[in-house]
Amino acid sequence: MINHVTKLGNVSVGGKNPVRIMGILNTSPESFFKKSIKTTKQQITNTIRQMEIDGVDFIDVGGMSTAPYLSTIVSEKTELQRILNAIQIIQNISNIPISVDTCRANVAKLALQNGIEIINDISGLKYDLKMIDVIRDYSPSLILCAYGKKPVIGNIISTRNLLQDSLKIAKIAGISSNQIVLDPAIGFFRKSGKGSFFTKIKSDWLQRDLSIIQNLKLIKQKYPILISVSNKSFIGKLLGKENVSDRLFGSLAAEVVSVLNGADIIRTHNVAETKDAITIASRLSK
Repeated sequence: MINHVTKLGNVSVGGKNPVRIMGILNTSPESFFKKSIKTTKQQITNTIRQMEIDGVDFIDVGGMSTAPYLSTIVSEKTELQRILNAIQIIQNISNIPISVDTCRANVAKLALQNGIEIINDISGLKYDLKMIDVIRDYSPSLILCAYGKKPVIGNIISTRNLLQDSLKIAKIAGISSNQIVLDPAIGFFRKSGKGSFFTKIKSDWLQRDLSIIQNLKLIKQKYPILISVSNKSFIGKLLGKENVSDRLFGSLAAEVVSVLNGADIIRTHNVAETKDAITIASRLSK
């Protein structure tokens, strides 16, 4: 099935467009990948300038870590402060489209009031019941992640159903289908965890993640797909590498396979390396 073209901010995604790269900017010191944390003006400025040189298409700004196995919840005020600070710094030096990675309606609202056009909600609009009102009022582009508050089996069908539920919420909020990208949430389906933002599953989480990447075309449902595998647990598990900094090559391999299997956006900590890898993968997937 050929997916239609979506606009994330002013960037076209899907269809015959090139695979896009979303660079991760973590402003949360509690994040699982310590190398990716940027909190000072100088760190953020240097990172954004380098990402721009490396060929990034979007910057995804997060102000709270959502790793399932960590207890990393911070106050709304802290999350908001971090995100607004980063947005201001980025907007002063770059025109790269910014997406804000948040599940909280108030954080999303203030980001949108500050000129942001993309909301990346890892709960697929389900965590904060007020999010639908914010989405309705501001009509941003959306990245909708597979997420459920109740336990699921953890297979392709349950992932599709969870995404379908989020698409219904977006439709109720009046969001056009050409403003939506889907994310099957690699790493966010677990049997247990300390975080608040994962979906409980009855099956093995590693097999679930591998199966999703192998079958991305079955997830698409005509929408472009974003994949975020950079440095994640399944790579550490497969390679026996507990240290997150040792997972670069595994991440690149998973990103290449994701592109070959139909991913339209790769969200990554490693923009330059990912750009090279997906440029080759895209040429070889014709």
